[in-house]
Amino acid sequence: QVQLVESGGSLVQAGGSLRVSCVASGLTFSSYAMGWFRQAPGKEREFVAAISRDGGRTEYADSVKGRFTISRDNAGNAVNLQMSSLKPEDTAVYYCAAQITGSPSVVLPRLLRYAYWGQGTQVTVSS
Repeated sequence: QVQLVESGGSLVQAGGSLRVSCVASGLTFSSYAMGWFRQAPGKEREFVAAISRDGGRTEYADSVKGRFTISRDNAGNAVNLQMSSLKPEDTAVYYCAAQITGSPSVVLPRLLRYAYWGQGTQVTVSS
Protein backbone atom coordinates (compact mmCIF):
# COMPACT_ATOMS: atom_id res chain seq x y z
CA GLN A 1 0.00 0.00 0.00
CA VAL A 2 1.02 3.62 -0.39
CA GLN A 3 3.01 5.03 2.51
CA LEU A 4 4.33 8.54 3.00
CA VAL A 5 6.71 9.04 5.91
CA GLU A 6 7.77 12.53 6.93
CA SER A 7 10.86 13.30 8.96
CA GLY A 8 13.03 16.22 10.01
CA GLY A 9 10.65 18.15 12.21
CA SER A 10 12.26 19.83 15.17
CA LEU A 11 12.35 22.81 17.52
CA VAL A 12 14.15 25.75 15.94
CA GLN A 13 14.63 29.41 16.83
CA ALA A 14 12.99 32.17 14.86
CA GLY A 15 15.14 33.13 11.89
CA GLY A 16 16.59 29.65 11.64
CA SER A 17 16.36 27.01 8.94
CA LEU A 18 15.08 23.47 8.79
CA ARG A 19 14.53 20.82 6.15
CA VAL A 20 11.71 18.33 6.33
CA SER A 21 11.55 15.32 4.06
CA CYS A 22 8.99 12.77 2.94
CA VAL A 23 9.82 9.35 1.56
CA ALA A 24 7.17 7.49 -0.41
CA SER A 25 6.71 3.77 -0.97
CA GLY A 26 4.14 1.56 -2.64
CA LEU A 27 3.72 3.82 -5.63
CA THR A 28 5.43 4.89 -8.85
CA PHE A 29 6.70 8.13 -7.39
CA SER A 30 7.37 9.86 -10.69
CA SER A 31 3.66 9.56 -11.57
CA TYR A 32 2.59 11.64 -8.57
CA ALA A 33 2.38 15.34 -7.96
CA MET A 34 3.42 16.11 -4.39
CA GLY A 35 2.46 18.73 -1.87
CA TRP A 36 3.24 19.98 1.61
CA PHE A 37 0.51 21.17 3.93
CA ARG A 38 0.54 22.24 7.57
CA GLN A 39 -1.85 22.39 10.47
CA ALA A 40 -1.41 24.53 13.55
CA PRO A 41 -3.34 23.84 16.78
CA GLY A 42 -6.94 24.97 16.47
CA LYS A 43 -6.58 25.79 12.79
CA GLU A 44 -7.49 24.11 9.54
CA ARG A 45 -4.90 22.32 7.46
CA GLU A 46 -3.48 24.73 4.88
CA PHE A 47 -1.47 24.57 1.69
CA VAL A 48 2.26 25.30 1.90
CA ALA A 49 3.91 24.18 -1.36
CA ALA A 50 3.40 21.87 -4.31
CA ILE A 51 5.58 20.38 -7.03
CA SER A 52 4.78 18.70 -10.33
CA ARG A 53 5.67 15.14 -11.22
CA ASP A 54 8.76 16.16 -13.14
CA GLY A 55 9.80 18.82 -10.64
CA GLY A 56 9.61 21.50 -13.28
CA ARG A 57 6.78 23.49 -11.71
CA THR A 58 6.27 24.61 -8.15
CA GLU A 59 3.74 26.72 -6.32
CA TYR A 60 3.82 28.29 -2.87
CA ALA A 61 1.46 29.84 -0.38
CA ASP A 62 1.96 33.59 -0.15
CA SER A 63 2.95 33.23 3.50
CA VAL A 64 6.03 31.14 2.66
CA LYS A 65 7.04 32.50 -0.74
CA GLY A 66 10.69 33.44 -0.82
CA ARG A 67 11.43 31.52 2.41
CA PHE A 68 10.52 27.91 1.59
CA THR A 69 11.67 25.73 -1.30
CA ILE A 70 10.10 22.46 -2.35
CA SER A 71 12.12 19.91 -4.30
CA ARG A 72 11.91 16.27 -5.25
CA ASP A 73 14.20 13.36 -5.97
CA ASN A 74 12.36 10.91 -8.17
CA ALA A 75 15.18 8.38 -8.00
CA GLY A 76 14.97 8.38 -4.22
CA ASN A 77 11.17 8.64 -3.96
CA ALA A 78 11.50 11.74 -1.81
CA VAL A 79 10.12 15.24 -1.60
CA ASN A 80 11.78 17.89 0.55
CA LEU A 81 10.79 21.22 2.00
CA GLN A 82 13.66 23.55 2.82
CA MET A 83 12.49 26.23 5.22
CA SER A 84 14.45 29.35 6.08
CA SER A 85 13.82 32.60 7.94
CA LEU A 86 11.40 30.66 10.09
CA LYS A 87 8.79 32.52 12.10
CA PRO A 88 6.79 31.45 15.16
CA GLU A 89 3.69 31.40 12.96
CA ASP A 90 5.28 28.60 10.93
CA THR A 91 4.79 26.32 13.94
CA ALA A 92 2.60 23.41 12.85
CA VAL A 93 2.49 19.75 11.97
CA TYR A 94 3.74 19.46 8.40
CA TYR A 95 2.20 16.82 6.15
CA CYS A 96 3.21 15.60 2.72
CA ALA A 97 0.63 14.45 0.23
CA ALA A 98 0.61 12.60 -3.08
CA GLN A 99 -1.77 12.51 -6.01
CA ILE A 100 -1.38 10.73 -9.32
CA THR A 101 -1.60 13.05 -12.31
CA GLY A 102 -1.75 12.51 -16.04
CA SER A 103 0.35 15.50 -16.93
CA PRO A 104 3.97 15.81 -15.76
CA SER A 105 3.63 19.58 -15.27
CA VAL A 106 0.51 19.81 -13.09
CA VAL A 107 0.82 21.27 -9.59
CA LEU A 108 -1.96 20.78 -7.05
CA PRO A 109 -2.27 23.54 -4.43
CA ARG A 110 -5.61 22.33 -3.08
CA LEU A 111 -5.91 19.98 -0.14
CA LEU A 112 -8.94 18.09 -1.48
CA ARG A 113 -7.08 17.00 -4.60
CA TYR A 114 -4.73 14.65 -2.74
CA ALA A 115 -5.48 10.99 -2.14
CA TYR A 116 -2.52 9.99 0.04
CA TRP A 117 -1.17 11.63 3.17
CA GLY A 118 1.65 11.07 5.61
CA GLN A 119 1.35 11.10 9.39
CA GLY A 120 3.04 14.48 9.79
CA THR A 121 6.14 15.89 11.45
CA GLN A 122 6.12 18.62 14.11
CA VAL A 123 7.91 21.89 13.42
CA THR A 124 8.10 24.31 16.33
CA VAL A 125 9.60 27.78 15.94
CA SER A 126 10.44 29.58 19.17
CA SER A 127 10.56 33.36 19.39
